[in-house]
Amino acid sequence: MAEDRVKDPCWCGGAIRQKGGQGRPIPHERGLTLIELIIALAIIGLIALLLFSGLRLGGRSWEAVDTASERFSALRLADGFVRRTLAQLRPASAPYDGQQVQVFAGEAGRIEWASPLSDQVGLPGLYILRLQQEGDNLVLTRWLLHPELLAAGEDVPAWVPLTEQDEAELAGLPVEIDRAGGAFGRTLLLSNVNRFNLAYYGWADGDSEPGWHETWVGQTHLPELLQIRLETNEQSWPEIILRLPDQS
Repeated sequence: MAEDRVKDPCWCGGAIRQKGGQGRPIPHERGLTLIELIIALAIIGLIALLLFSGLRLGGRSWEAVDTASERFSALRLADGFVRRTLAQLRPASAPYDGQQVQVFAGEAGRIEWASPLSDQVGLPGLYILRLQQEGDNLVLTRWLLHPELLAAGEDVPAWVPLTEQDEAELAGLPVEIDRAGGAFGRTLLLSNVNRFNLAYYGWADGDSEPGWHETWVGQTHLPELLQIRLETNEQSWPEIILRLPDQS
């Protein structure tokens, strides 16, 4: 029997070889060990953590960009409205205390002028516009330039020239109102305002040369330039210099 095994070509050193094969031992199948499984799970968990952190960071970045875009859009809308209405400024007077008073007047923190508005804001026509900071809000108040409306009504306060009316009088009214069919109203142009300053450049009565002034009140003509400095709690707006229409 031993001799037969030695002579058998499929027997070599006690290891069985397949006939006609290469003489390699048959491999044994094996599964993952516990350590390998733990390592694989740890790697999967790390990858999931990195993906989740990336998604959270991306979401926060998107929210920050969206918030900044909203703030910038509000500033841009307020700037566009002020520029557009001042570019359409009209010389006008209104009845007050038995006489005609020039509408345009400006101080360091508020300004009043006459400009046409479309039917998108109240009734179409020429309006007296007053822009001033009330608390941390930049508010626009408007009166349709009509004698009956300016004399006040049941729910419309009488128009009083800017220099004759204290800032706090209008501040007692709601910020967003629309009355008399749109002929009178107040609109919030910008919130969270911590700085709103105005300056006026031109030939003031009695001056020997043009210059910058903190107020423009009781002058016989309009200033040439208007400077606006505007700043919110979140960001500042570049200094604005507007050339007012030549009314000479």
